[in-house]
Amino acid sequence: MAASIAGVFEENLKSAVETAKVLVVGAGGIGCELLKNLVLSGFKDIEIIDLDTIDVSNLNRQFLFHKQHVGKSKAAVARESALTFNPNACIKAYHDSITSSEYGVSFFKRFALVMNALDNRAARNHVNRMCLAADVPLVESGTAGYDGQVELIKKGLTQCYECQPKAAQKTFPGCTIRNTPSEPIHCIVWAKHLFNQLFGEDDPDEDVSPDMADPEAAGGAGDALKVASNEKGNVERVSTRSWSQSCKYEPEKLFHKLFHDDIKYLLSMDNLWKKRRPPTPLLWGNLPDAVAGCSRNDIESVLKDQKNWSIAECAQIFADSCRNLKNQFESLKDDDHLVWDKDDKNAMDFVASCANIRAYIFGISQKTRFDVKSMAGNIIPAIATTNAIIAGVVVLHAFNILQNNLESCQTVYLRPKPTHRNQLIVPEKFLNPPNPKCYVCSPKPQVTLCVDVNSMTVKDLEEQVLKKTLNMVAPDVILDGKGTVIISSEEGETTENNLKKLEELGIVDGSVLKVDDFLQNYELSITIVQRLVPKDGPDFDVVADSSQLKPKEDKAESSGANGASDQDDDLLEVVEEQNPNFTTADSKKRKTAGETDDGISKKQKTKDVVLVVRGEI
Repeated sequence: MAASIAGVFEENLKSAVETAKVLVVGAGGIGCELLKNLVLSGFKDIEIIDLDTIDVSNLNRQFLFHKQHVGKSKAAVARESALTFNPNACIKAYHDSITSSEYGVSFFKRFALVMNALDNRAARNHVNRMCLAADVPLVESGTAGYDGQVELIKKGLTQCYECQPKAAQKTFPGCTIRNTPSEPIHCIVWAKHLFNQLFGEDDPDEDVSPDMADPEAAGGAGDALKVASNEKGNVERVSTRSWSQSCKYEPEKLFHKLFHDDIKYLLSMDNLWKKRRPPTPLLWGNLPDAVAGCSRNDIESVLKDQKNWSIAECAQIFADSCRNLKNQFESLKDDDHLVWDKDDKNAMDFVASCANIRAYIFGISQKTRFDVKSMAGNIIPAIATTNAIIAGVVVLHAFNILQNNLESCQTVYLRPKPTHRNQLIVPEKFLNPPNPKCYVCSPKPQVTLCVDVNSMTVKDLEEQVLKKTLNMVAPDVILDGKGTVIISSEEGETTENNLKKLEELGIVDGSVLKVDDFLQNYELSITIVQRLVPKDGPDFDVVADSSQLKPKEDKAESSGANGASDQDDDLLEVVEEQNPNFTTADSKKRKTAGETDDGISKKQKTKDVVLVVRGEI
């Protein structure tokens, strides 16, 4: 079916649509709808890029894909399917990552506009910077369940994607995960850690054994070793991976250690259970086969993924998944490991069964496999209709951009329920102007790095600060005033600096680092402030506004500046100051969609927001 827009659009828009070269980044839920909309609207010169291949779980909402496409490139199949709607279109597909060096600023400059249909923050950050550097309009979009959002990003006119802080993924104290879980998510995190300890990348920070160093458990831990002894009665503490390999991943032995011996070990820590319900150890041959609050008929009438499992069923699923994962793991080459994937049946069964068994032990409500998948994958189930609506709004923004009518491209929110004005699709009244303190799109981007120069290494600076925190890809760093090359993107050029402390290379309090990421065409100045690492505090702070480092006049102000809790690592803290340019009426916070894995962000245009990122190495 060929698209025809004759008589639908004004002649100037029709011409602009037919001649514009546009880029779609992402061929998933929104991307499929967006590509279909573009070819049916008359766009003839389209390029689409996506690194992923098609999975069975995509088929319920990514309608350009069908069962026979599973395992194939999303971008390539989306192109083939979209051409059936309009064979006259010219679509070029890339099965690649948009962050690859091949897609630099010159690549982005080829397009009249770019439309994001991504599902991760790292790629969004990168495309945001590319479009700023190329001075190309970017239409950003995201969905989460019934919520959705579309916004224009244009250099000098609107906020960029990084103008406002994005909430960090929630983390939990290790002692809570290992010793005293109280919520289903604690058990799910523990089960994912267990998967990695047994079959994945063995990370000491993800130990699932009882935490003997838990300060709350002081006293009573000595007797626990007798309970947690091995079959010969010898007292020893070995890694979970080593112990599992020694017993050849036998499900019954794994079960006994994880859900009986380790639980009895925890029970011996008397201080933990003075104000908590103590856990109940389980025995393999004596497991309840009923589901609380459900009859057998109720359970059988529910879809497999949405029914509650009895503990006996969990144990059987645990055993089956252990055997299957063991076979997969042992078939790998030396030093290779499995990677947990929510769409891998055995991996998902393992985590769901382990999480529910542990939840039962600690008196925590159990979750269906569907719920565990949503929580473990940190996802909100996608809704096909939401994707369709948001993709439609993206194309409407594209029409306005091609007519140079950027002022009409206000941020648009899709709500799950009508507002007091009976609106489901809610536009902002005005474009959100750039944040003058943004370290990405401000005229002279700069930040302050508070760090102990005697303990941070150059490698930590590159990996933890520049790449992980400031979202750079291949940074070059020079010590301003001396011209010393600290970090080079040329392989091997500054390898000898990696293990050196910052102070060894002349980086001290007050030093200024000039950072240049050639791939992103992005430059940044970093001012160093010497600070000893506080006890139980982050190893460094990255502050987008140096005035926030000045002492506050009173205790109330000081408290407000520190916003977020200090208990978790790598928290994003929002330090807000009232903008005097807005009236009291304007200063009311607009309710927006929350930050999700699909990139919907909370925004408050009535305040200047200063970003403080706290991190540990």
